[in-house]
Amino acid sequence: MIDTYINQSIIAIEVDSSQANPYYVFYNLSRRYEELRSISDGTSSRGSLTTKLIGELSIVLPELTVQNNIVKFIKPLDDQIELLHSINDNLVRISNELYNYSFPYSIDDELPKGWILGKLENIIEIHDSKRKPLSGKERAERAKIYPYYGAASITDYVDDYLFDGVYLLLGEDGTVVNDDGSPILQYVFGQFWVNNHAHILTGRRGYSVEALYLLCQRINVDAIVTGAVQPKISQANLKDIDIVLPPEEVVTEFSKLLDPIFKQHRSNSLQISKLIELRDSLLPKLMTGEIDISTLELPTKYSFSTVNSQYEQDDQRRSQNKADGEN
Repeated sequence: MIDTYINQSIIAIEVDSSQANPYYVFYNLSRRYEELRSISDGTSSRGSLTTKLIGELSIVLPELTVQNNIVKFIKPLDDQIELLHSINDNLVRISNELYNYSFPYSIDDELPKGWILGKLENIIEIHDSKRKPLSGKERAERAKIYPYYGAASITDYVDDYLFDGVYLLLGEDGTVVNDDGSPILQYVFGQFWVNNHAHILTGRRGYSVEALYLLCQRINVDAIVTGAVQPKISQANLKDIDIVLPPEEVVTEFSKLLDPIFKQHRSNSLQISKLIELRDSLLPKLMTGEIDISTLELPTKYSFSTVNSQYEQDDQRRSQNKADGEN
């Protein structure tokens, strides 16, 4: 539980814990996206869910003990997913610190011997010619096996792949730039398909994909984005970006330093995917009673009453801190 503010675009739901486990309600609602979309108020351009609509939404609630047991079985999976995400965030943070230490110069600095100014094209290989977009109809007719990437994320799954390995995707058109001016990047690996909305990059001149990823995070692409309606980063403009070129042996050694860090990152990402798949396959079966929760050996680490107690302790602590601050 955290202290926070919300705006008018969010509905906060407080659950009566004597009637329902809050996590059970969350899991129930999280499975009903299409239903919630279908009942959203169509008076606005985006549609909206009002408090009236949410208040009238029906929910099937088994006995509280059953709810608690379902949560007790599923939440450890979510906890592990969250932990692995946190570890990966820290691995990227460490990698960025190493990058800042190893490459402290910008294009405006006086460079030491062996360091020169160059262009992004000096260190990248572009694999866009291998891309192949598929229409929604074509994708609908295919089995959902391999990720199908767009400019900013996985947009679907298909029954074949175009790439096998580690690559950096950089948004070409549509969603191409973050609020800070950096390009939209996706560090991807394994077997996957890419449409024509993302550039597919690998590194050269000592740059691994991981080192290239860290460099591109620091590039401002605002000046090279074209298109008033559909923002675009062309290959020509991408190649022409000014960068500092360290000696190749320096970059090679840095890439070797990153290798075990991102190897662990990829391993964690695979575990996350498997845990999400397991959770998403088990949850509907548990909630409909297709799997009898009473026959399962439940984890002992998670306790709903313990979590509630911890929430109460946190609330008491925050209240005491607030009172102390006012005295």
